[in-house]
Amino acid sequence: MSLKQLDKALAQELVELQSEGRAKPPERIITGYLPPTKGRGPRYTLKGEKKQFIRMNSNSYLSLSNHPQLVAAADTATHSCGVGPGAVRFIDGTFSYHSELEQRIARFVDKPAAKIFNSAYTSNCGLALTIGSKKTHWIGDQLNHNSIIRAMRIAGVPSANKGIYAHNDMDELHRCLDSVGKDIDRVVVIFDGIFSMRGDFAPIDAILVITEQYSQKFRDGVITVVDDSHGIGAYGATGRGTPEFAGGSPDIIIGTFGKAFGVNGGFIAASKTVIETVRQKADTYIYTNPLSVADCAAATKALDICDSNEGLQLLENLHLRTQQFRNGLEMLGLESIPGPHPVVPVMIRDTAKTHTFVKHLYENGVLVVGLTFPVVPKGDESMRFQINAAHTQADIEYVLEILAKVI
Repeated sequence: MSLKQLDKALAQELVELQSEGRAKPPERIITGYLPPTKGRGPRYTLKGEKKQFIRMNSNSYLSLSNHPQLVAAADTATHSCGVGPGAVRFIDGTFSYHSELEQRIARFVDKPAAKIFNSAYTSNCGLALTIGSKKTHWIGDQLNHNSIIRAMRIAGVPSANKGIYAHNDMDELHRCLDSVGKDIDRVVVIFDGIFSMRGDFAPIDAILVITEQYSQKFRDGVITVVDDSHGIGAYGATGRGTPEFAGGSPDIIIGTFGKAFGVNGGFIAASKTVIETVRQKADTYIYTNPLSVADCAAATKALDICDSNEGLQLLENLHLRTQQFRNGLEMLGLESIPGPHPVVPVMIRDTAKTHTFVKHLYENGVLVVGLTFPVVPKGDESMRFQINAAHTQADIEYVLEILAKVI
């Protein structure tokens, strides 16, 4: 057999993606990590480039990926149990490091139990497969992450059983709940904690007040779910995420170890009954190998650091550097979306200008993401900066200087 015919068809699809402006550029390859030195944060080297780069496009908000304690924990676990589990969880693929991490993250987010996955993406899919049914109605924010949207499709949620409210519009959430049919047994209201392209947050306290008003209308109630992948560890007074910041905890919390905690993997935290049902029904948990013990040990150590004085200091510096950057943008006359989260968008509102900014920053050793049409609507073109705890005052000043020059 030959792939010539398929290759021809796929090549045409690639051309169309390119012409529509949706094709991804070639992937840059990181070749090295240079630790922080006095007065400046870490730098990275790229294949084919001699200069060093500041990463302003990293989800590693607490800068824990290279922390010596995480590296040592991963090394110890690997030497103890090997580099891979050798089986899925229910066929003796569960190691002590898996159960320890599940207990640790459940305590961290103040839920009775948790189950870990290979990613937050597969966590969302697993939850949808677990709690969805023909008589489940799903309601979500208009700007929910792709993983939530895909989870509903994978679970086969029909359009009649879905409602979408305008971003953070609580009046529309009311209307969505009012429109649910009488034959529905349960309603799931699902939303991002932090909306990753914007850095703003869901008003969880208001969502909980509204959903509680409808809890007796349906046999199984109204279940609230937050995907707090960008909030957990990086947001709130003690890093408990958007629930802590917004003043309310949804019934189910989905999150990741791959952002603020600097490792890999995702989780669902909820009641013991929900988590046991996840273990029994979630295809994305049952039919795939789990995280390595190295990932689990490193993630557990990251949680321990977050609960220490060191963690609070990292969180404090993250907040200070975020505010420094936001203040600098304001002084430069650049538009952003207000908020204290380290995701800081800079609204350029023009595709060509956005490309110019991103190119100029790259030429001066700063990595940042540009978002242009059709990835975002015309007029919403922007750059997304992500502040990390290892960024220094001098790092932020340098990036602002480069922005000032391109203006």
